[in-house]
Amino acid sequence: MVLVVSEIFGVHEYIADITRRLAHLGYLVIAPELMLRQGDPGSYAEMGKLIAEVVSKVPDAQVMGDLDACVSWAGSNGGDVSRLGITGFCWGGRITWLYAAHNPAVKAGVAWYGKLTGQSNALTPRHPLELVNELKAPVLGLYGSADTGIPVETAVRMQTALAAAASGAGRLSDIHVYADAPHAFHADYRPSYREAPAKDGWQRMLSWLTRQGVV
Repeated sequence: MVLVVSEIFGVHEYIADITRRLAHLGYLVIAPELMLRQGDPGSYAEMGKLIAEVVSKVPDAQVMGDLDACVSWAGSNGGDVSRLGITGFCWGGRITWLYAAHNPAVKAGVAWYGKLTGQSNALTPRHPLELVNELKAPVLGLYGSADTGIPVETAVRMQTALAAAASGAGRLSDIHVYADAPHAFHADYRPSYREAPAKDGWQRMLSWLTRQGVV
C-alpha cells in the first residue's frame, strides 16, 4: 500500500489524480485529509492566510497519528501493510521524511521537494535533517536546483548527512536534484510544472518503491 501526502492545499484534483495513477498500478492507496481539524485548505484563496490560519497550526504528532490510523485501516481492508510506502509533495514531502523516521513498518519513502530544515516549535519540533539517524526506511528525495523556497544547499547538506548516517536506512537513502527545476515541478496544474523532471521523477519513484519491496 502507499500513502500519498498532499501539498498545503489538501486533497484536491491533482492529489486525487496521483492517487488514482498509483491505484491503477495495483497499490492500495490512501490520500488522507490531514489538516481538517485545523481548517479546510480547499476553502482558502490566499496562500498566506492558508498557511497562517491552518497549515501552521497542524501538529506533526497529529499527522503521524493520522497516518498510523490510515495504515491500520488499510491492514483491515485488504492492504498489505508489510509492503508500505509513502510519498508526498511539498508539505507532504517533509511529512514523508518524518513518517519514515516514525513508523518502522515503512519500507520506502519518496519525498518531492519537502522542506529539510526549519524553525522548531511545539507543533513542529524536529525536521528531516535532524532525523537522518532515525530513519526506519530509505527515502528518495526529489528536489530542484531553482527552488527558491528550499535552497539547493539544504539538499546537499541532507545528502552529506545521509552518506554519514549511523542507520542503514539513512545510508540507503538518496537525494536527486534536477538542474534548473523550480519548486513544485511535478504539479501539472501550476506554472512551475516541468515535464521532463516530472516524468523522470515519477519513474524514479516507481523504481524506488519496487527496489525497496513495496510491490
